[in-house]
Amino acid sequence: MVDPSVAKRLVDSIIADFPDHKAGTRPIHTIGIGVKGTFEPSEVARSYCIAEHFQPRPDPVKVTVRFSNGSGSPAQHDGWNDVRGMATRFHLGGDRATDLIAMTLGGFFVRSVDEFFDFTKDALQTKVKRESPWCKILDMLSLKPPLQNPPPGQTQSGDAGTLAYADKHRFAQLAVFQAGMLGAPTSYVRAVYHAVHTFFVVGPGGVRRPVRFSWKPVAGVETTKDTIKAPADDYLQGELRARLEQWPARMMLMMMIGEAGDVLEDPSVPWPARRARVVMGTLTLEEVAADQLADCEKMSFNPWRLVPGIEPSADPLLQARRDAYEDSRKRRGVTQCPFLPK
Repeated sequence: MVDPSVAKRLVDSIIADFPDHKAGTRPIHTIGIGVKGTFEPSEVARSYCIAEHFQPRPDPVKVTVRFSNGSGSPAQHDGWNDVRGMATRFHLGGDRATDLIAMTLGGFFVRSVDEFFDFTKDALQTKVKRESPWCKILDMLSLKPPLQNPPPGQTQSGDAGTLAYADKHRFAQLAVFQAGMLGAPTSYVRAVYHAVHTFFVVGPGGVRRPVRFSWKPVAGVETTKDTIKAPADDYLQGELRARLEQWPARMMLMMMIGEAGDVLEDPSVPWPARRARVVMGTLTLEEVAADQLADCEKMSFNPWRLVPGIEPSADPLLQARRDAYEDSRKRRGVTQCPFLPK
C-alpha cells in the first residue's frame, strides 16, 4: 500500500505537465472512447492460467475497452505523436471482474516513484522545435540522437524535456527513444499495446510463471506518415465508429513468459525477444458504447483489479499505480466499483 500523500503527489505531478488540464477528468489519457465486445480464450490458455476468463465457458466473456490518447490536455490532437492507451475490463459476472491496462509504449521511462517525480519535472509541454538537416548531422557526429521532427500540425511536445532527462539517465533512454518514434496510428485498433509490468500467472497444479501481456491487432500495425496530409484532430474516434459499423475489429492477447535472469521489477528493462509467447485469447470489438459517460468516462480501471490466477509483481511502480488510480477516481467523482481490489 502506497502512502496516500504519495499517491496524491503522483497525480499532481502528472497534471502539472498539462497547464490546460480540466479538473474532473483523467490526469492523463484524458481523451478516450468506450467500446463493447467479447473475449474468447484460446484452447491453450487454461494450461497456463487458472483465471476465470481463460477457462472454457458456454458464452464469451463480455468486455468494455477504453481507447485513449496519452495527453492530459482536454484538447484533442489525434494526429500528434503520442502514446495511446487501451484499458480493458473483463466482466465475469456478478461482482467479479478484472482489468488489463496497456499502452503503445513497450516499456516505462523510470524504475521508481522518486524517479517518476523527477521525470515529470522535465516532461513539461514546450513549443515544438523542428531540427534542420545540418543540426541532425551535428547531433549524430556528437553521438547524440537527433531530435525527431513533429508530425504535421503538432505545436507542443514534452520531447525536449524527456530527451534531456534521458541524456542524464541511461535507464530512460530506450523508452524515450521509442516514444519519439511512435507517431500516430491510423486507427486505435491498428496499434500494439503493452501492459508493461510483470505479473505472475498461476496454472493448474499451482505452477507460477512471470509474464508480460500485450495486445496485437489482427489487422496489422499501421501509422500515419509525415509525407501525407496531416489527419484531422479527431479522426481516431470517427474511424473507429465507421470501422465497427461495417465489421468487428479483433485483437489477440499475447503472453510473454519470463525466464531465469529476466528483470521482474523494472518496467524500463525489456525481456529478450526470443522469450516464448502464448496466444491467450481473442478480443472481438463489436460496437462503440451507446452510453459513453457510463461505459467510458465514469469507468475506473485499476491494474490491481485482479482475479485468482493472476498476481502482481513487486514492481514499485505497479504498486504505486494502485493508489494513484484510486486518487484519480476520487477526484473525478466516480463511484467505487464493488470489485475494487482489497
